[in-house]
Amino acid sequence: MSTKSEDVIQLDSELVKIDSSNPWLIPGSPGESKIATYIANWLRPLGLEVRLEEVEPGRNNMIAILKGTGGGKSLCLSAHLDTVGYALWKDRALQPRVEGDRLYGLGADDDKAGCTAAMLAVKSVVEKKIRLKGDVWIALVIDEEGTSSGSMAFVKKYKPDAAIVMDGGSLKKITVNSQGFGWLDIIVEGKAAHGCAPEIGIDAIVHMAEVITRLHKLDETKFVPNPHPLNGRTVFHTGTISGGTDYATYPDICKLGIEIGTQPGETIQNRVDEIERIFEEVKQIHPDFKGRVEVNLARNPFEPKGYEDLWKILASEVEKRTGKPPEPDGANGWGDAALFAEAGIPTVGISAAGANFHAPNEWVSISELTLLVDIIASTITSFCA
Repeated sequence: MSTKSEDVIQLDSELVKIDSSNPWLIPGSPGESKIATYIANWLRPLGLEVRLEEVEPGRNNMIAILKGTGGGKSLCLSAHLDTVGYALWKDRALQPRVEGDRLYGLGADDDKAGCTAAMLAVKSVVEKKIRLKGDVWIALVIDEEGTSSGSMAFVKKYKPDAAIVMDGGSLKKITVNSQGFGWLDIIVEGKAAHGCAPEIGIDAIVHMAEVITRLHKLDETKFVPNPHPLNGRTVFHTGTISGGTDYATYPDICKLGIEIGTQPGETIQNRVDEIERIFEEVKQIHPDFKGRVEVNLARNPFEPKGYEDLWKILASEVEKRTGKPPEPDGANGWGDAALFAEAGIPTVGISAAGANFHAPNEWVSISELTLLVDIIASTITSFCA
C-alpha cells in the first residue's frame, strides 16, 4: 500500500479549513457538526455504514463502520474533530499552507491529521478490495479538548476488540501510558474586616500564600526528582487566582485554580490527600486557617491492558516503513486513549510528528502522515483478517 502525499495534503487541508473550535472552551464557537457532516459525506461513497450521533446539542460524533464478513476481530480508529481557539493567529489559522515537509494550520496535527489518517487508511482498504473478517470502526469524536464527552459516549455504547487513538506523538513511538490529571480549586476562607482592625480580620490571601509555597515545595521535592519512566515529571502548575474586594478590606476568600497530574496507580484522591496535609501544616502556623479542595474535572491515567497483539502488528508495520522499531512511550499530557482503555478496550496511541499544538503555526509532517496512512491500512489488514 502506498499513499500519495498529495492526497494527504488535500484532505488534511480541507479539514483544516473547517472551523471546528470547541464551544466548551470558546463560547460561541461553531463546534464539530460541520466537519462531522463533511467527513460523513466523504465516507459514504466508500460503502461504509455512517452514523452522526448527537452527543451534545448540535455536536455530533462521526461513526463509520466497514463491515467484515464475520469471525474476525474488530478495530477502532479514533481521532477527535474539535480544536482549540485561534485568536492569536486568526488571520491564517484556517488557511492551510505547505512549506517543505510541513503542513501548517489549526488542527493540522491536533487532530485533523488523525482524522485524515483514519479516513485515507480505510479508503485504501476499500479500494484494494481487501476482504476482512472483522469490522473496522472509525470514531471521530467531539470535545477531546474539553471534557471528552464524545469518547465517553462512544465507549459507553460500543466495544470494539481494540483501538488505535491517533492524537499527538510520532512514528518513532507508540503510546501505551500517560498521566491522568485534575483541575482543582483550592479555596481558603478568611474573615472580612476593615484594614484598621487586624484583631478582627483574617487574611485569606496570606493564608493562600502559605499553601502555594508548600505546593511548590511538593513539586520540587516529590514530582521533579521522581519522574515516571515513560510519562515524565508529574504535572503541576498554578492556573488562576482571585480574592479580595478592595484595598481597605481584609480578604475573606481566596481561590486558586491548579492543574495537577496523576501517574499510573494513582487517582486524584492521592493529590487531594497531599493538599489536605498541606492544610494541616498551615494550620500549625495559623490556627484560624480554613481551606478546602474542589475537584472540577479529573481523568485517570492511561493504563491499557491486553494490547500486545495489536502492538506487535502496528510496531511491525512501523518498522517496515521507517527501518526502526518504535519504542513504547508515555505522555505527561492526557488524551482520550485513557477512556478507551478504562472501558476495557485494548488501546495504543500513534500519530504523525508535528509541533506548536494549541499555538500559532501548528504543523504536521507530511511525510510522516503519509506513512501513517499506509501503516494503519496494513495494520487493519492484519488485525481484522
